[in-house]
Amino acid sequence: MNQALSTMRLKIGDSTKRIRIFFVVMAVAITLLAGRALVVQGINSQAVAAAAAASMKVSLDQDRVLKPVRGAFLDRNGEVLATTLPAVKVIADPYAISLNGYNADSLSANARSTLAQNTPKQIADVLVAHLGGTAADYLPQLSRVTGANGQPNRYEVMASKVPADVYQQILADMAKQTDALEDTGLNGITKEDDPQRIYPSGTLASNVLGFVNSEGSGAAGLESYANGNLAGSEGFEQYQTSQYGRIPLGNSTVKEATNGTSYQLTLDSELQYQAQQLLNSQVAKWQAVTGTTIAMNVKTGEVLAMATTPSFDSNKPGDVTDAGPLGNRAVSDAYEPGSVQKVFTMAALLDAGLISPDTKVQVPAGVQSGGSVIRDADLHSDTKYMTARGVIYNSSNVGATLLSRLMDKDTFHQYMADFGLGSTTGIEQPGESAGYLPGADMEDYTKDQMAFGQGVSVTAIQMAAGLSAVTNGGIYHEPTLIKSATDASGKNVELPARSSRRVISEDASAQLRNMMEAVVAAGPNAANTMITGYTMGAKSGTAQTINPNTGAYDSDLYMSSYVSVAPLDDPQILVYTVMQVHGQYGGTVAMPTSRDLMKIALPRYGVLPEADVPKDTDPLTYSP
Repeated sequence: MNQALSTMRLKIGDSTKRIRIFFVVMAVAITLLAGRALVVQGINSQAVAAAAAASMKVSLDQDRVLKPVRGAFLDRNGEVLATTLPAVKVIADPYAISLNGYNADSLSANARSTLAQNTPKQIADVLVAHLGGTAADYLPQLSRVTGANGQPNRYEVMASKVPADVYQQILADMAKQTDALEDTGLNGITKEDDPQRIYPSGTLASNVLGFVNSEGSGAAGLESYANGNLAGSEGFEQYQTSQYGRIPLGNSTVKEATNGTSYQLTLDSELQYQAQQLLNSQVAKWQAVTGTTIAMNVKTGEVLAMATTPSFDSNKPGDVTDAGPLGNRAVSDAYEPGSVQKVFTMAALLDAGLISPDTKVQVPAGVQSGGSVIRDADLHSDTKYMTARGVIYNSSNVGATLLSRLMDKDTFHQYMADFGLGSTTGIEQPGESAGYLPGADMEDYTKDQMAFGQGVSVTAIQMAAGLSAVTNGGIYHEPTLIKSATDASGKNVELPARSSRRVISEDASAQLRNMMEAVVAAGPNAANTMITGYTMGAKSGTAQTINPNTGAYDSDLYMSSYVSVAPLDDPQILVYTVMQVHGQYGGTVAMPTSRDLMKIALPRYGVLPEADVPKDTDPLTYSP
């Protein structure tokens, strides 16, 4: 028995000894492995990576463009007018898809064939679920394993401007699928940054904002004018790749993108919306061809609203079949201003001391000018006896011509140039027209025509800026759409200086406003043109347009306009409206838009109603 016990202990002892030896061996092995891992990961990682790279047949370094975020547009109150959302291009790697990420050398020919046939179909189904369309829309690209050069095809664009969250859903769905070899997950879809430009309010200020093209560059409006600053600058990531894709721990270089400058505009979204609604209503009512209205702060030159029609949705410029609506007619279209030009004529004469509002003028039925006779639109056979104020009120072409003859051509030309005619205003829009101002050596009959708004061409922004100058106390402020700018870090960006200059005296400007008040306050239409509680000056205009086919004036198609400014004691807001319309005068078709927009703008900008608004009683006529 003792011998048996002794034998048993010996066996037990041998087993214990073997176990101890086993653990010692394991400990040594683990230590060696840990040491090797330390060498690989901490000490000699670059050498290992290099060896791995060599075994993977490293290609040339590859670049990935890092897209900057395009700057935003905000209105004067901080409302977003245009911004950029993160979006991507969905990219397919057909060669990788044909293998579904497996090492080609590890697959049998049959396995490769099975994957190449099934994986594109599976991925196509995923894309259909998230991007729409049918599998047939995607399969040709997903299955194009070899490129035109005979090399593996590694790049196909499946979709653009895909929201980032949708792309993530695509990847998540692919990860859940089982491939033809019964392994989990589908591979071969990647992305590139492809930011999406959006305009939250669609058509709001679209002619001013413009739009971007398919490459994300500004193609019209402010988007085009400020494209360089809005776009920022691209960055890049350069890295090493192999036949299996990017090499972990391979060499890489990153230059971050610089995001674009953002702009706060002078536009007021609410006033802009009202301007568009009012203008569209009148254009529809009178079946006008085009229309434009501008609301301006006369003390700063800031444009508060600028609406034109026809218009478009900045999100969908491709829906427009005619390029006309894509521009901004307020700055590009030149036309003869008609009788609103008489405001400039009177401003020049008042400032030069050649007339006062009460200057008397005999207005015959017509006056000879060159080879033609100038007549009033409201034809009369007898002589009218008007004051200069009455010439404005009655919109007398003959009276304006006779008074303008008190000033020589050179001086008259200089005043018109000072008011901004014949030159671009410099407003932040592409395609601005300078219009046409005859030179100081113009013919006498040309000067006669200019006095009442023919023989000269203008843009709506020129008229708004010039009329603001002669009614605000005599200071011309270059009009602007941009209030401020900030860079990607939020720091203010210095804007180009905008100039101001005196063009007429304060006294001449006050006298001019007195003359314009008569248009609103006197006569049978006073109740229709006045705004309760406010003094206001105005002038209407109607000019024939040139028929492009004949080169002669069209007897029926007019540029009909109306300007209003208020309040008269301390002018704040000016509204100018012009419409191309058949057979209708400015006082009929353009006046309602100017009046109603002014009615909204005055209280919105803190201009309080006056306690007592007297009706103008200054003389319009006189007895000979």
